[in-house]
Amino acid sequence: MARQIFEWDYTNYPGAKKYPHVFSPIQLGNLIIPNRVKYAATEDNLNSHDGYITDEDVAYMRERARGVAGGLCTMQGVYMDERRYGQGYVGQAAAWDDKFIPGLKRIADAIHEERAVANFQLMHCGRVGGVETPFCEGPSFLPQRLRLFKPVHEMSHEEVEISIQQHIDAARRGIEAGFDVMEISGIVGYLVSNFLSSYTNRRTDEYGGDIYARCKFMTDIIKGVRGAIGPDIPLIIRICAWEQLDDVGGNTQDESMIVYQEAVKAGVDSISVTVGWQESIVPVISRDIDFGTWLWVPENAKKFVDVPLSMAYRLFHADMADKAIADGKIDYWENCRPQIADPDMPLKYLEGREEDIRWCVACNVCLARLFRDAPMTCYINPTCAHENDPSYYPQPASTKKTVFIAGGGPAGLECAWVAADRGHEVHVYDDREKLGGTIIDAGLAPYNDDELYRIIEFHKAQCDKRGVEFHIGEKLTAEILEEELPDTVVIATGADYLRGNGAPGFDRDNVISLTEALYETKPVGDRVVVWGNRKPGIGCALALAKKGKKVTLVGAERTVGKDINPSFRWRYNMFLRQNGVTSYNDCDIAEIEDGRVIIMTYDGHRVPVEADTVVYAERGPSAFAAELKAAAAEESIETYVIGDAVVPRGLSGAVHDGYKIGLRI
Repeated sequence: MARQIFEWDYTNYPGAKKYPHVFSPIQLGNLIIPNRVKYAATEDNLNSHDGYITDEDVAYMRERARGVAGGLCTMQGVYMDERRYGQGYVGQAAAWDDKFIPGLKRIADAIHEERAVANFQLMHCGRVGGVETPFCEGPSFLPQRLRLFKPVHEMSHEEVEISIQQHIDAARRGIEAGFDVMEISGIVGYLVSNFLSSYTNRRTDEYGGDIYARCKFMTDIIKGVRGAIGPDIPLIIRICAWEQLDDVGGNTQDESMIVYQEAVKAGVDSISVTVGWQESIVPVISRDIDFGTWLWVPENAKKFVDVPLSMAYRLFHADMADKAIADGKIDYWENCRPQIADPDMPLKYLEGREEDIRWCVACNVCLARLFRDAPMTCYINPTCAHENDPSYYPQPASTKKTVFIAGGGPAGLECAWVAADRGHEVHVYDDREKLGGTIIDAGLAPYNDDELYRIIEFHKAQCDKRGVEFHIGEKLTAEILEEELPDTVVIATGADYLRGNGAPGFDRDNVISLTEALYETKPVGDRVVVWGNRKPGIGCALALAKKGKKVTLVGAERTVGKDINPSFRWRYNMFLRQNGVTSYNDCDIAEIEDGRVIIMTYDGHRVPVEADTVVYAERGPSAFAAELKAAAAEESIETYVIGDAVVPRGLSGAVHDGYKIGLRI
C-alpha cells in the first residue's frame, strides 16, 4: 500500500488552481509525493574537501527544500570510493564510510523540517572525476576531449565489481541517514554513462560489447541498490535519452531507449530524462536554447517505458511544465538552476507571487564556478551560497535615511529595493523613459538575450511593493542634490561608450555608437566594423549580422568575450562563426579611412578591412558619474558608486554591487 510522508493541502493556494497538474500528487513506487516538483541534484562545493557536510550546505539545501513546497528535494550526488577517483568536485559530499552518515542525516533532517521529500543521489563522476587525484577512472582508457579533466584509468574487472558494491553500500548509508528516495546518476559523462556509451566503453569482458552488455554495470547497480534499500523506497535513475555524441560514435537514440528499458527491467521506479554530455559539442541548457526545446525527448521515451518521467532542461516556467504534464510529455517537473537563482521559485508559483521570482538567466556561471573548484555562486542571486549567513539578508536599518539613486539599471534597482526593504526612503532617477539601463540594449542581441530583462521586471515589482519613488525621464543633477540634500547618494549610472582610442578617423560621420547602431538612429552600411570584443560588442556584431550586414569585430582582448563566463563563452564563439563575423582579437584600430579601417595586430602588422560604418562598443568610466560624485562630496553627502559606474563589467557585478550596498546603507 502506498504511503505518504507529509500531508499538504493546496486547495486554497492560487497556484494550485492555475497549475493544477504541477500541484497534484504523484506516486513513485510505493511513495506518494504531494506535488510534481523536483529540485534536481547539483553540486555546490560548499562541503569540506574531505567529504563532510558543512553548515553552509545544510542551509543551502534547507532553502531549496522550502521552495519545493512539499515536493521532492535532491541533495548533491555523493562520491563512494575512499581513493576519490569518483569525486568530481572539491566540495562534493562523501558516502564511502559510515562516519559520513551523521552529516548526511543533517541534510535529510533539514529537508524534512521543510515538509519536503528527501532524495539521496549516488554519483561516481567517472571521466569527470578525480578532481583531487592524478587520474579519474572509467570502463576504458580514452583521451579526454576537454583538457579540464584528468587522464582516465581503465578499471580492472575487480575494480568494476568493487564500484558496484560501493554504490550498494552508499545507498544503504543514505537510507540510514533518513532519506526517503534513492537516485542513481548516470548522466553527462559520469561513470554509469561511461559504461553505457559505445564512445567510452571499449571493454571485451561481460561489461562491454553490445548495448545490452554495456548495460550490465548499470543493471547490477540497480539490482544491488534495490536489494539494499528494500521494495518500499522509490528508486530513480538519471540517464541520457540522447547522448549527442554522434560525432565520436556515441549511443544512438535507439540504443538509449534500450538502456531505458533495461533500467526499468532491473527495478527503477522512475527515470529523469536528460540530453547531452559535457563532451557534447551541441548545447542543451544555455540561454540560446528555446524554452521547451527538449520536451519531445521524454515524450518519445514514453513509447518505450511505462514509469514516471521527469525532465529539467530549459523548462523554467510552471505554465510550460503544467501543460507538458497535462499533455503526457512528462509526469513531474524537475528544475535545478531556476532554484539556484530563486530557491522559492515553485513556492512563489503556488502562492501566486510570480512577480517575486528572481529568474535564472541560463548563463551557467554556477557550472563555471564548480568546474574551477570554487564554491557555487549565482549570476543574479547574491545570497546563493550565503544562506547560512544572516548578514547577507536585509535587516531593519538602525537609522532611516533618504536615499537618491542615479540610474534605473540593474545595479540601481537592486540597491533600491533592498534599501527600501530595510526602511529607507528611496528615490530612483533615470533619464531614460524605461527602466533597465544597458539591459534594454543587451536584450536587442539575438539568441534569447531578451530574457535578461526578466531581472528588471523582478526589480520593478520589488521596488513597487516597498514604496520606491521613480523619477523616470529625469536625470539626478548637482542642482537636485543641492536643493534636496538627501542623506545618501548611490551612483549607478553605468559606463560610457568610448568614441575611439585616439586613432585618426574616429571623428568621422560614419563612426557611431552601439546604441545608435542597434536602434538605427543613424545609418548603418552593409560593411561594419565593431570596435570592442567584449559582450556588448559581440551582441551588437551578432545583431547586425542577423540583419544581413558583413561584420568584422575588432578588440584589444586576446580572447573574444573575456567578460563572459567560460561555460557560455564557447557558444558566442560559435555564434560569431555561424553568422560570418570575422574576429580580430588582440588587435586595435589604427586608422579609419574612406571605405576602410586599418587594423593593427598585436605584432605590428597593418590589416585593411573594408567598412562603410564603424561602431564603437568599448566602454569606460562614466563622466557623469564622476561629476555627480564630486557634487555629492561638495554637499558632504554619503556616496556610493556601484555597478558599471565603478568599472564596466556586466549584469552580475551590477546586481551583486547593488544588493551589498543596499544592505550597507
